[in-house]
Amino acid sequence: MMYTAEVFIFHKEVVSMHNFIEGLMEFHFLQNALVSAVVIGAVAGILGCFIILRGMSLMGDAISHAVLPGVALSFILGINFFIGALVFGLLASFLIAFVNQNSTIKGDTAIGITFSSFLALGVILISVAKSSTDLFHILFGNILAVQDIDLLITLVVSVIVVVVILAYFKELQVTSFDPVFAQSSGMNVQFYHYLLMFLLALVSITAMQSVGTVMIVALLITPAATAYLYSNRLKTMLILAATFGSLSSVLGLYIGYTFNIAIGSTIVLTAAALFVVSFIVSPKQRERRKSHE
Repeated sequence: MMYTAEVFIFHKEVVSMHNFIEGLMEFHFLQNALVSAVVIGAVAGILGCFIILRGMSLMGDAISHAVLPGVALSFILGINFFIGALVFGLLASFLIAFVNQNSTIKGDTAIGITFSSFLALGVILISVAKSSTDLFHILFGNILAVQDIDLLITLVVSVIVVVVILAYFKELQVTSFDPVFAQSSGMNVQFYHYLLMFLLALVSITAMQSVGTVMIVALLITPAATAYLYSNRLKTMLILAATFGSLSSVLGLYIGYTFNIAIGSTIVLTAAALFVVSFIVSPKQRERRKSHE
C-alpha cells in the first residue's frame, strides 16, 4: 500500500511537471513570467548582497513600500506605474537620508516614519484610484500578468543595474566593508550610498510584478543571506545570490502555477526554504556549531 501511494505521488509530480512544460511551450504569458522570474530573481539577489553587507535591510523594506503611492498615483493619472513608483522610491530614500543627516534622530527611526507615512498615503490613493484589482496585484504580485512591455522594462532595468554594479564594483565593495577607510581614501561614500538607493528603487519597482510591494524585501534579502552562508568572497556571494534568487523564482512560479496558489508567496517561501536548508547544511554553519561544542 505504501509503495502504491509513493508511485501515485511520483506519477502526479511527473504529470504536473509535464503540464508546466506544456504550458511554457503553448502560453506566451507563462514564457514572459519565466523570463521575468529568472531575471528579477538574479538581479535582486545581486543587489541584495550589498544591502545585507551594509546592514540596510530596513531601507530595502522602506523603499519597496514607499513606491506604493507612486503606483496608485500612476493609475489615477493614467501613466506607466514605473514612472510614479520610481519618483516616490527615490523621494523616500532622499527624505530618509535628509532626516538622518539633519537631525538627532537615528536612521531606523527616520526609516520607520517615512515607511509608515508613504504606506498610509498609498492606502489613501488606492481608495481614490478605484482600481483595486490591479493594485492588489501590485501589493501581492501577479507575475502571470507580465506583458511584453513590462518584460522589456524589466530586462532594461536589470541590465542597467548589473552594468552599474560592475562599473563601480570596487568602490561599492570598499564602501560596503569599510566605509571609514573608503572615506579616508578620498572616496565619495555618500555618492555610492545614493547610487545604491537608486538601484534599490529600480529593482524594487521591477520586482513588484512578481512578488508585490509587500514581499519585495524578501526577494532582495533571502537569496543574498543564503549565499552569505556559503562564501566569504563577495564575487562568489554575488554569483550564488543570483543563482538562489533565480532558482527560488522559477520553483515558486512552478509551484504556484501548478497548484493555482499565489505565486508571489510561493517564490518567497521557496527562497525561505532554501535558506533554512542552507542554514542547516552550509559549511559556515557546521564550523560554527563545532566551535560552540
